[in-house]
Amino acid sequence: MRSYESLNDHTSDTHIRIVFIIGILLIAANLRAPMIAIGPLLPTIQDQLLLSNAMLGSVTTIPLLLFALLSPFAPRLAVRFGMERVVLAALCMIAIGTFLRIAPSFTFLISGTAFIGIGIAIGNVLLPGIIKQHFPHSIGLMTGIYAITMNLAAAVASGIAEPLASRSLNWNGALGVFGLLAVLAAAMWGLYMWQNKSSHSVARQPSSFRSNGMLRSPLTWCVTIFMGIQSLQYYTTMTWLPQMLQESGYSPASAGVMLALMQTAIVPMTFIIPVLAGKLKDQRWLGAFVGITFLLAISLFYLELWLPLAAIIMGIACGSGFGLAMMLFALRTHSGNEASTLSGLAQSVGYLLAAFGPIAFGMLYDIAGQWQSPLIVLLLLSIMLTIVGYISGKGYVTKEDNS
Repeated sequence: MRSYESLNDHTSDTHIRIVFIIGILLIAANLRAPMIAIGPLLPTIQDQLLLSNAMLGSVTTIPLLLFALLSPFAPRLAVRFGMERVVLAALCMIAIGTFLRIAPSFTFLISGTAFIGIGIAIGNVLLPGIIKQHFPHSIGLMTGIYAITMNLAAAVASGIAEPLASRSLNWNGALGVFGLLAVLAAAMWGLYMWQNKSSHSVARQPSSFRSNGMLRSPLTWCVTIFMGIQSLQYYTTMTWLPQMLQESGYSPASAGVMLALMQTAIVPMTFIIPVLAGKLKDQRWLGAFVGITFLLAISLFYLELWLPLAAIIMGIACGSGFGLAMMLFALRTHSGNEASTLSGLAQSVGYLLAAFGPIAFGMLYDIAGQWQSPLIVLLLLSIMLTIVGYISGKGYVTKEDNS
């Protein structure tokens, strides 16, 4: 019969685990919502602050550039200070940045956006490593849960930002509301850290890591390219699809409905694919599926056939690509530290491509005067994505250290 002390310890561990899972979900909710919420408010912000298009564009470009520049440094901070502490600091930065944007000033808007970008960059990189460390046997399920939470929070944020601004708050007040979400996440994560410290139930990660071995691995670069191309495809489509559809005869409202169709198709795939990937022995055909799905969707856009179906397939491709990319960081590595390091490298390249992909796509359109030429580039990238996706589906980026 179990002793009172052992039963008490079991109850305490269960409570800590529940707090941890809630903390993970709240972190996930903060990794998109504060950035996405500003999109519907950009016209109002431009009018009230008298901003040029270039100044307005910097509001959306700066976070992506920060993701690219800072992602490689997050694992180093985690090794030095601990993953949990660094994630708590990231949540505090998101909260500070969100509250800075309450001031109706372009300086505070950009400063707050930069703080948010730094916090999200760190959270993006470290969350896959934390999940691998704490849920080694349920990586797929937990990745799917956090991915779908992140996307649902983003969808809710984009839907409520404008009503909040127009009916009860101004644009800066509406943005400030999302700071409460960051404060709640930081409080829950701080509670978990306090409880976990008292229970001594989680061992610290080792501080040594042979990064050179990872950089020499071809598999590392296949995973990185996979992350980069699927990010580029998503952000490019999100930027240019409405204009492409309007030039094909759709009204602005109908183009918006098509974009909503695509977004709707993304959400379930961010859960289904990680769970499926976690159950498979290897993920080679799943990686190839992502590339083929992008190829099919872009081919339909190129031919201007069945465009509503093309938007849905594009959403399936984007959701599948993101979900699998998040899983690859954990599945192709041996430890939480390795997962975070691979995540940092891949997300750095991925978001750099995501930042410049829409610009390059628009430049190609300006040169060619039609959408077919830039779409051909996306088709070629989809073929490359199919190849690297297949290769990324098996193996490890480093040899296991048994010493």
